[in-house]
Amino acid sequence: MIIDIKNVSKKFNGNYVLNDVSMHLESGNIYGFSGRNGSGKSVLLKIITGLYLASSGSIFLNDQEIDYKKEFIPNIGVLIDGPKFFSNLTGLENLQILANINSKIGEKEILEALEIVNLTKEKDKKYSKYSLGMKQKLGIASAIMEDPELLILDEPFNGIEDASVLKIKNYLKSIKDKKIILLSTHIKEDLYELSDFIYYFDASHVRSLDK
Repeated sequence: MIIDIKNVSKKFNGNYVLNDVSMHLESGNIYGFSGRNGSGKSVLLKIITGLYLASSGSIFLNDQEIDYKKEFIPNIGVLIDGPKFFSNLTGLENLQILANINSKIGEKEILEALEIVNLTKEKDKKYSKYSLGMKQKLGIASAIMEDPELLILDEPFNGIEDASVLKIKNYLKSIKDKKIILLSTHIKEDLYELSDFIYYFDASHVRSLDK
C-alpha cells in the first residue's frame, strides 16, 4: 500500500489548521506524528480516514486519487479521539457488533485481538464498568481485529498499564512489515521507539524530523 498526501490544507472558520501538507507513506513503516494539542495531527488523521474533507489538496491510494465524497480507503483500522462503544454491552459484545458490519472475521479473531491488548479477562464486563485504560484497550482491539492494511492510532496508550503497553508495542513492531501504521503520541519515548519516520506538526505546517 502507498498513500500520497499532496498539498493538503484544512481551514476552520477561515483559519488554517493544516497548510499545504504533503507526505509519502508506504507499507512496512510506522509513521509517528508529534506536536502540541491543536497542531493538526488528529485533523490530518481524520482527513485520511474521510471523517473530514480537506479544504484543498488530494490524497492518493496506490497512485489513484480518492474521491472522499464517494469512497474511502479500504481495509483500515482506526482509533481517533478515544474509543466510543455501547455502555450497556460487554467489551466482547461491542466488538462482535463491529465485526458484523464487514463480516470479515469471526469469534476467533476477536478473541485474539482481546488477548493482544490484555483484555481477555474483562471481555464479559459491561463497557460502563471499564476504566480509562480498559476502554483504550478495547479501542485498540477494535482497530486491529480485522488485520487492516492501514492502522491509525491516535494517543493509543492513555491510561494503559506498562505491561500491556509493552505487549501492544511488540505487536505493532511484529505486524508493520505489511502495513502502514500512523501513530500520534505526546510520549517522546514511544515516538522514537516505534517510528521509522517522524513528522512534527506546528502552526499548521508539518516537517520531517531526523531520528
